[in-house]
Parts: sequence; C-alpha cells; structure tokens
Amino acid sequence: MLKVLVVEDQPAVCTALELLFDLHGIPTLIANDPRRALSLITSEDIGAVVQDMNFRRDATDGAEGAKLLGDIKRLDPDLPVLIMTAFTSLEAAVQLIKEGASDYIAKPWDDEKLATTVKNLVRMRELSQENTRLRAQGWRARHELAGSYDLCGLVYASPEMHDVVSLAVKVARSDAAILITGPNGAGKERLAQIVQANSRRRDKPFVQVNAGGLPDELLEAELFGAEAGAYTGAKKLRIGRFEEANGGTLFLDEIGNLSANGQMKLLRVLQTGEFQRLGSNTTHKTDVRLISATNANLSHAIRQGRFREDLYFRLNVIELTIPALRDRPDDIEPLAQHLLKNHAEEGRKGLVIGSEARQALLDYDWPGNVRELDNRIQRAVLVCKGTTITPSDLGLEHGASGGVRTSTFGSSSAPPPPMDERAPSYDASERTQIEQVLTEARGVVSKAAAQLGLSRQALYRRMERLGIELERRPKG
Repeated sequence: MLKVLVVEDQPAVCTALELLFDLHGIPTLIANDPRRALSLITSEDIGAVVQDMNFRRDATDGAEGAKLLGDIKRLDPDLPVLIMTAFTSLEAAVQLIKEGASDYIAKPWDDEKLATTVKNLVRMRELSQENTRLRAQGWRARHELAGSYDLCGLVYASPEMHDVVSLAVKVARSDAAILITGPNGAGKERLAQIVQANSRRRDKPFVQVNAGGLPDELLEAELFGAEAGAYTGAKKLRIGRFEEANGGTLFLDEIGNLSANGQMKLLRVLQTGEFQRLGSNTTHKTDVRLISATNANLSHAIRQGRFREDLYFRLNVIELTIPALRDRPDDIEPLAQHLLKNHAEEGRKGLVIGSEARQALLDYDWPGNVRELDNRIQRAVLVCKGTTITPSDLGLEHGASGGVRTSTFGSSSAPPPPMDERAPSYDASERTQIEQVLTEARGVVSKAAAQLGLSRQALYRRMERLGIELERRPKG
C-alpha cells in the first residue's frame, strides 16, 4: 500500500497524526522539514502528502509551505497534497488549490474527516498510477502493432479500438469473409483497408462498392458486368466489380440495405464462385476475398425476415465490430489533434485546441462519430480568429449544467437531429439487442455487459443513450 507523508515540525502533531493513520491502516512517514520531505518523495512510494504551512516557530505567513507545495508539484505533479492550515478563509483556500493543493483542512482537525480525506487521496493516487501503467502498456502494444503491420495511418489510443485492430490484422492473411459492423462514420472503410493492406492480396485490386445504394435494375450490371446492348444505353462492354476485383478484395459497404433480389444474386455468386455478365450466357470464374460492412444489426434483420440467414453466414465468418466514438473517449483527443494537423493550412499551423474545447469534445455525444469530428475540426480551422480553438469554433458550447449543446455546424444552422432520428436502423436494433440480453441475464448488468463484450460502465452509457430508463435498470 502507498504511504502517507506527513510534513510537520511539531513532534506532538506528528505523533497524533501517525497514531490516527495507523488506526485506519494507513502507513505513515514523517518529515520534520521540507528538504527531508522532498528526499522521501523521490525514494519512497508516497500516496499523498499531508503538510503544514510553517516549519519554524517564528514563521506564520505560510511562505515555507507554499514553496514546499511548489517544489512537490515540480517534482511530481500528480502527487496529491493536503494542506493543514490555520488560515481558513475562502480566499486562502482558493489560493492553495490554485497552487496545486488537492484539498485543505483546518487545524484543529476532525479525526474522521481527516482520515477519510487521506484515504480518498491515496486511492486517487493508486488509480492514477494504475491508469498511467495501463496507458504505458497500451502505448507499447500499439507501437508494437504499428511496427509489425500496416495500419494505414489509423489513429487511436483506446483499448477498445486496439482489440478490433489486433483481430483485423490477425485474420487478414486468411481468405475468410469478414463482416465489419458499427455505426456510420466510425471507420469501417479504414478497417477494411487495413485488412487488405495486411493480406496476401495486398498487391491486388481493392474494389469498393456501396451495395445498399444500388437500385435493383443496376445491381446486376454493377456487380457482374454487362455485354454491349444488354440494356438501354449499354453501348459497350461493362466490367463488373467481381471481375474487376478478381485476385484481390471486394469491399461491399452498406450490405444491410441490399434488397431481397440483390441478396439472392450475391448469395449465388458466393456459393459457386461463378457469375454471368448481364446479356451473356458465358460463365466466368471469380476469386475474391469478400469484406462487407453494415451499420445494421443483421441478426435482428434476420429475425424480422429482412435479411437472408444463409447469406449472413456466408458474409460473417469473422465479425469486426467498431465501437461508436462516444464509447471510446480515449480516441477523441488524439483524433482531434491528428485531424487538426491535416486541416491546418499554411499560416494556420500554430492553431491549438484550447482546454475548454478539449473538454467540449469529450462531453459531446458524437452521433456522427469520426466523420463528424473531422467536420467540426475542419470548421474550427476555418472560423477560429485567434490561435486557440474554442468550443464555439467547433460549433459546441458548454451549457450552464456543464453539458454540451450544439450550435451552428458546417453550413447549416440547424442542430443535429434528435437521437431517435440518428442512424435509426443501428440504434433501434442495438436497443433491442441490449434489452434482450438484459432479460436473459435477469437484470444483472455486469452479466449482460460480459455477454455483450462491454465494460459495465460502457453498457450503462449505452442504456442511457438508447432511452432504457434508469429507474427500470435492475441492480447489477
């Protein structure tokens, strides 16, 4: 357990504090002067410092304590420091906090309050150290992955995204069909590019098709090609996407929006590896690695009869699920900094994202995911009048309650649509899935979260976002 360092020149006070902390199971070290205190901070595992403001009998102005506080913060900025002082005015307390103190307590102190405060500070230090260790561990893991594979310039810092990318490069060298799921704008296309870049087909064609945007009358010609004269306006031979991607990879985006007729035709070529151009009886062979993507819950669509189960199993040998940006907040600032660098034009290279803007980015819900973040950063570069980007420049403003509301975004003055209008197919199916899993888990949130592959906190966030009322949540 981390130790508490008491910096106090009066032996009686040191003894009282040592006994108090010992009763509460808190290991204690004593330093009678600032020099000894700084020496112990560098040599011992200190969880918190409890320091007086004066260390000489004739000193009453607190200058020695203020200097020690500054020295501690320069030595270890994250080390919690609790000030013990007889100066209990609001102005004095505010000044101490501004200078880096975590809290202050007046002499004479309340034993229980002091012990509780110190325990909380030590726990905060332990959590900070654990977070630092995990961040360092995560950085090493990301660095090693980027050194071994081509990540196509992907920027991320979250463990959630690292798990997805790790699985993507692991399965890239096989020819197994991959289904990439996740909300619009989250990065499904980039993940498909990463799979291609690390596959045995990386030097072969990578052909992208918006499958859900193809009307039935054009679908067959787009995917399989058409002979000259096969339909009105077809004056010359048209090579289809399967033929174009032969030997390489075909990426079918928005597969969940494919019509029933389109699903049947796609299934046929996946089963046989053969196709015929529109207007021809000649059979052609195709050798493609198929990657598809959707923002829809295909399992739910199958239950509703909107998607073929046999096609689903052809597409989904490996599933890669990209979390929404709001569910991986560690990625927000690194992405914002990267996008700022990309969008900053000559003469604007010195732009920085201010602290209030960084907080606004973290507080916002990001219904448009990475694509929306990109747009907002681009907007900020264009409208920022100084060198520091503000929430207003991003089209985000802090409300009185500490939340974030949207202001003008892009060229439109309208705010983003309500949550129930954003990506309805994804949100509705996600809500259904979560409610079903919660029912199967008999209301135990931790069990449901494990089944969904989420942390308990992430599941709670999704429940709030999707309107699963807090008062209806069973305890878990």
